[in-house]
Amino acid sequence: MVRAVGESDPATARAALDGLAKYERTPRIRARPTRPIAATVGATTLYDFGGDGSPAILVPSLINPPHVLDLDEDVSLAAAVAKMGRRSLLLDWGPARERELDVSGHVEKLLLPLMAQLDEPPALIGYCLGGTMTIAAANLAQVERVATVASPWRFADYPAQSRQSLQDLWTHARGAAASLKALPMEVLQGAFWSLDPARTVKKFADFSLVDPASAEARRFAELEDWANEGEPLPLPAARELIEDFFGADLPGKGAWRIGGKTITDQISVPLLSCTAARDRIAPAESGPHGEIHEIPAGHVGMVVGSARPQLHSALRSFLDPACR
Repeated sequence: MVRAVGESDPATARAALDGLAKYERTPRIRARPTRPIAATVGATTLYDFGGDGSPAILVPSLINPPHVLDLDEDVSLAAAVAKMGRRSLLLDWGPARERELDVSGHVEKLLLPLMAQLDEPPALIGYCLGGTMTIAAANLAQVERVATVASPWRFADYPAQSRQSLQDLWTHARGAAASLKALPMEVLQGAFWSLDPARTVKKFADFSLVDPASAEARRFAELEDWANEGEPLPLPAARELIEDFFGADLPGKGAWRIGGKTITDQISVPLLSCTAARDRIAPAESGPHGEIHEIPAGHVGMVVGSARPQLHSALRSFLDPACR
């Protein structure tokens, strides 16, 4: 990508290479404190972030690690929810080798049994694909309410070029993924980069101007580490996500079924959809129905960037016990 940009803009390409070198040298924060375990199903775990009141489970995507929802003490969404009159529980899906399941199976065999271990029906807060999965859970079990954050539902509303690029990637990667029984994170990250390669290069070019000892630099490095690491996507989940969701748009068409039940976003409990106006990963127009709260940010920026107070405010109002 840098080489391609350099053909027409060598100055930006040089700055991006400088930014990449600075990214490698930037100090990372010490490990986050270990949290108490509230519930487990196999290697999948609910971590307890404290807080009073009824439980709220934060459900991350299957694609990246969960700690974007607890990146550091200043931007932790899990910590923020604990101050909203809720007991905040962060889900960690665990190693991919322990869960050879499709997306539906992650809901039915992991999320629902975790919920069943709690004393009362939880509120669910799902990020990215995790939000899609929380809506499915609300179709299958009793929940108190659901909030989705930058979550897709109507996959046909993605740009046609993005959907086709993902199908082309799957065509080339499917054989290797079948041998590995998983789709490596590096393949998925390449797909994300392809959505806006010029922006990816410019991001590192801009970073070349940031003080490497600053908090801004540290958070940038930690976010890039998060975006480029994580468990591979189990093969059944990769197939369902790419073929059934992005390819056939089963959720958007009302044709997604789990255990014989049709899954719909027309659920019987309150549903808040927090969308990001500049989201390329889960465009705002692809989100579920329900109460919509759009935030002027990108897919990750709405959670850890300067727009996060707007997200916190929307969630605080939605989760307020007085609103039940």
